[in-house]
Amino acid sequence: MSRTTVATIHLGALRHNLARIREMAAPAKVMAVVKADAYGHGLERVARAMDGAADAFAVASMGDGLRLRAAGHRQRIVVLSGPDQAGDISEMQRLGLDAAIHHESQLRWLSEASPTRGRLRVWLKVDSGMHRLGFAPERAAAVHAQLATMPGIDPDIGLMTHFAESEVFDGDRTRLQIERFQAATRDLSGPRSLSNSAAVLGWPDARGDWVRTGGLLYGLSVVDGKSGADFGFRAAMTLSTRLIAINHIKRGERIGYNGLWECPEDMPVGVAAVGYGDGYPRSAAAGTPVLVGDRLVPLVGRVSMDLITLDLRDAPNVKVGDRVTLWGAELPVEIVAAQSGTISYDLTCGMTRRVLFVEDDQ
Repeated sequence: MSRTTVATIHLGALRHNLARIREMAAPAKVMAVVKADAYGHGLERVARAMDGAADAFAVASMGDGLRLRAAGHRQRIVVLSGPDQAGDISEMQRLGLDAAIHHESQLRWLSEASPTRGRLRVWLKVDSGMHRLGFAPERAAAVHAQLATMPGIDPDIGLMTHFAESEVFDGDRTRLQIERFQAATRDLSGPRSLSNSAAVLGWPDARGDWVRTGGLLYGLSVVDGKSGADFGFRAAMTLSTRLIAINHIKRGERIGYNGLWECPEDMPVGVAAVGYGDGYPRSAAAGTPVLVGDRLVPLVGRVSMDLITLDLRDAPNVKVGDRVTLWGAELPVEIVAAQSGTISYDLTCGMTRRVLFVEDDQ
């Protein structure tokens, strides 16, 4: 094999994770969030693996909705930011997309939507405390009534909100958001959608009629100190490469750019063909675990564009050409993310175009 960094996408893991979400969230329907190229796993690939199993897909842009329709998917597709300009609405009607509505400007555009193209299904987004997108809770009833009068809008208006820290299972902020949303929508008709992935795990009273799960579909967790596997989910991506050199470096010599790591003794240092040019984080600290064959070894020195360096003192039998796993089922990506000052989503979304993607049905 060439030195190409490989991202293996495990289709069986995707199906397992979706089934587990459905079991945990029942009787709520599941909206599979496939934005950001399915969290770096490949939009069309992931949608194909979940076709017929997910009740709907959720995307960030209309362009992703177009890609899914072009690939033949007929499920509901929800554009989470809704129309960005007035001209988007007729295209959303043509494609049969759902639109999240969160701003006054969108209401003006919707008022001119023609029912002859098919009524547009919308979700009224309530800002219960995230303070990013959505109408203030006190505006929810009036906006719902306004939407209900529009001839181009489907009368079955969905209601949604988004949590700011639902990964904190004993926190007050999510509880307050649930209460605000429930108060704002108590007298309004339509299906409810509150829970993201972390809320499915930790906030059973926020199930609603639909859950919107992204990270859990890919076996990812944002709960501090926990991996997706800790909750019964399987990693859907394995990032791997090969060991291309083993060098014997003297005590006191420094490794890599700026010499940030000094050899404490004469020692073997391995070089693996992966770097920030592939999406491995430059911020990964010395000591970040890497799996060479079946041995965990620490990263040393600064991550460069194409290469990383590894302390092989505890892996005396490894050899050039051995498989190197950066993350996957045996080395949770959450561990690498924590060592890099970020979250797992950031790492999987960060794969670059030079990474070779392959599929595995397991």
